[in-house]
This record gives sequence, structure tokens and C-alpha cells, in this order.
Amino acid sequence: MKQSDEAATPSSFEDSPIAREIANLSARRRALEEATSKVELSGRTRVFTVSNQKGGVGKTTTAVNIAAALVSVGARVLVIDLDPQGNASTALGVAHNAETPSVYDVLIDEFPLADIVQVSPESPNLLCAPSTIHLAGAEIELVSQVAREHRLRGALRDYLAMEDNHLDFVIIDCPPSLGLLTINAFTAADEVMIPIQCEYYALEGLSQLLGSVQMIQKHLNPGLHVSTILLTMYDGRTRLAQQVAEEVRSHFSHEVLDTVIPRSVRVSEAPSFGQTVIAYDGQSAGAIAYREAAVEIVARDTEKKDS
Repeated sequence: MKQSDEAATPSSFEDSPIAREIANLSARRRALEEATSKVELSGRTRVFTVSNQKGGVGKTTTAVNIAAALVSVGARVLVIDLDPQGNASTALGVAHNAETPSVYDVLIDEFPLADIVQVSPESPNLLCAPSTIHLAGAEIELVSQVAREHRLRGALRDYLAMEDNHLDFVIIDCPPSLGLLTINAFTAADEVMIPIQCEYYALEGLSQLLGSVQMIQKHLNPGLHVSTILLTMYDGRTRLAQQVAEEVRSHFSHEVLDTVIPRSVRVSEAPSFGQTVIAYDGQSAGAIAYREAAVEIVARDTEKKDS
């Protein structure tokens, strides 16, 4: 009997949920390495603003981890932290105390963007224009400024025109509200990336956000469009998450990435160490998912160009 029990144990483990999860993750890692080796960047600079006027959807988490994931597939990326909380700056490990030259100086005092950009400790190809507490007052100060909606756009254009500043991606992290900071982000960007959590009320505020995008298209930036929707905080064990994913895909079939970002302890832990999950635990499920999303973002652009 004992021998029979021992013989059954390996088979039982192989059929367990943990074993299946480990096998699935290993297969995804192998597929990701193969896909990464085939990534071809377009050579042009794509400017995204990561936005959702509903809080708690993983907006900043998505901005920094997508940026780091793009770097991992060979891209050079600048993250512009437009949120006064400065969480993106924290996650990228760059200084952003009150004395640090920041996006505030660019918007209000017309500092060149090159004067404030820092290199993240994670990679020489991962750059950050940090936020500081001063940015909290920028909404009010911008009201009286000339070309107040175009301040960031002009600064970014001048930065990209410099010979040594080629970037494959610029990712702008905005505050969860439609003020002048977010309007500056929309005006400076070409594409909008929307993270949507796979939970109840997931689509709450989305119609408002889409209305804001249409307003910017009409009055300030005709080229702006929603190109990417990323499902975050996905828990495949719940029927609710599956229903939300199905609903979002039914409304935005072309914009939603196939990749979904799971709920992950590693993703939540990483910012407290001043890192993205790619640097903190690059083999975790969350890191693999963000890298898969990055590969998909590049691949979709290549497919559009070829067609």
C-alpha cells in the first residue's frame, strides 16, 4: 500500500493547480524569449499617455512596467511623470525631492526637458522626467500661462529634435483627473493607453475618458487616438474577471491587447524597493505578463505598418 501511495504522489502533483501553473509559466517564458528575439522596432518615436480617470486601476504601475518591459526588448524609453504624487519616479528609482529639477520647471519656467531627465538605475535605456511636490500647484499656475495646453508638447518636440535623444517610446503618466496636466499629456501624445481593472465598475468613467479624448482631438490634437487597452488585476479564478474581460473586448475588440496582467504580489512589492517588477523579479508571472504586453504592442505596430 505504501509503495502504491508513493507511486501516486508524483502523478497527483503533476495534476495539481500549482504544477499546471508552473508548467504554463515555463512555457510562456520560452515563448516570450522566442518572440523577443524577433522584435523589430520601427525606428520612429511613439508617444503614449497612460490615462484612466478612475483611480486604482494600475495606471502608474502599468506605465512604469510597460516602459521597463519595452526596454527589455531593446527599446529606449522615456517616462514623463506628470502625477504630483511622483509614484512613477519612485518606481524607477530616480530622485524627486523638492529640490530636484522636475516636470514642474519644464511646464512653468520653460526649462529644457534635457535639463531634468534622469537615467533610471535599472537601465541606461530607461529614462525618467521626474515629478516633485511642486507639480501639485502647477494646475493653478498654468491657467495664466501662454499656450498652457501645449507646454509639454513643445518641450518634448525640442528634446526629440536633439541629435543624441532618439527614443523609441515616450510614456506619460498622468494624474487621475482631467486638469491642465492631463490635457498637456493628451496634447503631447499620439496614442492613449488605457489600463482597465477586471473588477466591478471597470467601465465606470471610461465613457468620460473617451469623451475627453474626443474633445482633445477636436480642439487641440487631431492625431490623438486610443490605440491600446490593457486589462489589469486579472484573476482568472473568478467569473467576474472573465465577464469584465469579455465585456471590454466586445466593445473595443481592436484596441484590447490579448495579454492580461494578473493580480501579483511581486508587482505590488516592487515599488517599495524603488524598482519595476521587471527588475525586482523578472521571472514572476507579473513581469512575464508585462513583457508579453510590450512584445504585443511592438508587434501590432509592425503589423499595421506592413499592411
